[in-house]
Amino acid sequence: MKRILYFLLVAALMVCCKQAVSEDNTISVDRELLLNNLKTLSSDDFEGRGFGTPGNYKAQQHIANQFMKLGIDRALDSSYIQEFSHTISGKRRLRMFPLDTNALDMSKIPDTTLIGGNVLARINGQTDKVIVITGHLDHLGIRDGQIYNGADDDASGTVALFAIANYFKDKSPRHTLVFAAVDAEEIGSPGCSYLVDNFPGGLDKVVLNVNMDMIAHNDSLELYASGLYHYPQLKKPLIDIKSPINLLFGHDDPNNKELDDWTFSSDHRIFHNKGIPFIYFGVEDHKDYHAPTDTFENINKDFYIEAVTLITQAIENYDKYLVTE
Repeated sequence: MKRILYFLLVAALMVCCKQAVSEDNTISVDRELLLNNLKTLSSDDFEGRGFGTPGNYKAQQHIANQFMKLGIDRALDSSYIQEFSHTISGKRRLRMFPLDTNALDMSKIPDTTLIGGNVLARINGQTDKVIVITGHLDHLGIRDGQIYNGADDDASGTVALFAIANYFKDKSPRHTLVFAAVDAEEIGSPGCSYLVDNFPGGLDKVVLNVNMDMIAHNDSLELYASGLYHYPQLKKPLIDIKSPINLLFGHDDPNNKELDDWTFSSDHRIFHNKGIPFIYFGVEDHKDYHAPTDTFENINKDFYIEAVTLITQAIENYDKYLVTE
């Protein structure tokens, strides 16, 4: 019975997603742009996008090229890519690159400094107040000879940046929108930390972080907006969004024993630690989470389109709702 109900829900969602337009007909996202880029970025060509690997550097360039192709300006003066260095311990190096050393004595594996890169683009608003929209570009790379493609985690959030930027590029938002495909989330978010510490134009201009990490795979058609426990003033722009998928709130209350607290689970925590409000869009863990089966073929494609449509509507609502002085 559950299987029959699920297929009925998917069939209904496919009808709703045919035009990739929200129910109130205000938001339309480019389905082909999303799915083609998600298929590409989560392909074997990028070798799982592990931090400091050739596949990761190739992903950075691909993302920069997509922003350029869409006509979205750089957020930096000379490049889309914000380089940073990060030193990893010998033990972590062995976990990340199990084939690049035969050392048996763990104490003799040297620390290694690697170069990462955030990819930043921007749409200038009517004011210099900034909404930062993030998704992390890295994943787990190759482990035990298997490529971890990370289609949901988090090629889905990174590619969503393209569609959202494409939607806003011909509009005149009140806030300046910065789109950040951040690196190295999987090893503790040094990429997002570097972004926050070296934010173009100054962090004092940032009024909100919208983070997307895993937004393409949920068999129950449920998407969470997490962060309202800490920032309840951000709920109003979300409650009236119409969508064929279910937008739920939670996973942010440390006192709730039924739902895991996601406050510190992804890059949004870096903004939160600086006192900057965040909304984190994501799904609950699924069977393909951090597994080699997190592939383009296993995401819920129509769910993904509607999730990005919903998030785009949320950003537009926040752009209108937030006080800009």
